Amino acid sequence: MLKISKLTDYGLLAAVYLVIYAVLLLGAAIFGLGCAAAAVMPDYVLFGILLVVIGVAAQTVTTSTNSLVQTSTEPGMRGRVVAILLAIALGGTPLGAPIVGWVADRFGPRWALGVGAASGVFAAMVAGVYLALRSERDARAFSSEVGFGSREENASKQKAGASVPIQSERRL
Repeated sequence: MLKISKLTDYGLLAAVYLVIYAVLLLGAAIFGLGCAAAAVMPDYVLFGILLVVIGVAAQTVTTSTNSLVQTSTEPGMRGRVVAILLAIALGGTPLGAPIVGWVADRFGPRWALGVGAASGVFAAMVAGVYLALRSERDARAFSSEVGFGSREENASKQKAGASVPIQSERRL
């Protein structure tokens, strides 16, 4: 019975984090594609509509990041981790803004939106690779915890009497 409860807890926890990561990935992708589409819009009305989509995607990424950080850190460390998150998020503006400003001044505002599009698409690609690697690692850890590994692995574990803990377990 304890093993079933543990499986349910791990399954629900993995599902919650998978959803948050998927929302982050989708938000970054929509942001990047929205910026790319806005950069080539010939009409002000269509451009304005795309700015709403870009704003919603940016807010989705910000909110998802904040909730992921707050739910996945120890309560005693939460304030410090959120401070680091804000320092990274807000501290990137003095680095990125002059670059985007130079691109807009030198090549035009459409190219500046293209830089934003590239950053969003790049962030989505990084998140996708991370998600793929993490889900593969979690699946291996989960299968070894519940005995779904190879026969040799399970036999050696039974002889040793050991259990491999799931590394992705987080406290809420």
